[in-house]
Amino acid sequence: MFGERFQGLSAGIAAAVCYGMNPLGAKALYAEGLSADSVLFYRYALAALLLGAWVAARGEGFAVSRREMGVAAVLGALFAVSSLTFFASFRVMDSGLACTLLFVYPAMVAGIMALCFGERLTWAMGGALALALAGIGLLCRGGEGGVGATGVALVMASALTYALYIVVVNRARLTLSAAKLTFYVLLFGLPLLLAHEWFLGQAAPQPLTSPTMILWALMLAIVPTVLSLSLMAVAARRVGSTPTAVTGALEPLTALAIGVTVFGETFSPRLALGVALIVGAVTLLTLATARRPAAA
Repeated sequence: MFGERFQGLSAGIAAAVCYGMNPLGAKALYAEGLSADSVLFYRYALAALLLGAWVAARGEGFAVSRREMGVAAVLGALFAVSSLTFFASFRVMDSGLACTLLFVYPAMVAGIMALCFGERLTWAMGGALALALAGIGLLCRGGEGGVGATGVALVMASALTYALYIVVVNRARLTLSAAKLTFYVLLFGLPLLLAHEWFLGQAAPQPLTSPTMILWALMLAIVPTVLSLSLMAVAARRVGSTPTAVTGALEPLTALAIGVTVFGETFSPRLALGVALIVGAVTLLTLATARRPAAA
């Protein structure tokens, strides 16, 4: 039905905007001296606590089947790796540029779905993807300075694991609610974050020592984690993996808006054209998806 497709696209757009706010909280906590691992630990732990309380309050219970537990473990590993590599990239490149480069993941999703599952890439979908990638290319070239190989490799690893996450959510046919699924994803991701921190020689997460740090950690837990992942799960189930991924074009736009308004970055004509192309891509995708049956 049109209503379900519209809700799915709306959820995908909202998820993208929420996820695009990652750099705001991360850079604020980096400025306070926290490592990427510690920032992610608090993001995951606080989000898991909030979601667990929500699941309990709704009376859903925490029981899951063995298969659902296995899928959640895979999703937790994928999302943890995606988060670690993405947040690490903020240390070696501009965060806004990292967000723009991350948007290669819709192309990865489309390729995975076409090669592994035989999904047909329509002309409208291809056109939307081409417009979005062209816009992202303009955004990338809009900045000054070069991008190191390390930064690019980190963002590409993050994009690939995030693409796989979206595909698994869509293809797993889980009956879990979005809140319960996200709760278990974060729960399984936490041990990987702690293991990575231990591997780097840090025995425990650095403490949050001020109210400001606690507020930024809560923002990261709620907006780009609880809200983004829950909305993304709704979108992937209702409209499919590829449309959900293409709506992610709004992630770099959010990062760009934060860069201009918070960090005082310039907004050049090249950036304006990139924004217009991305908005056009999302509009084309919305119209095309509304006219065809919902994805399985």
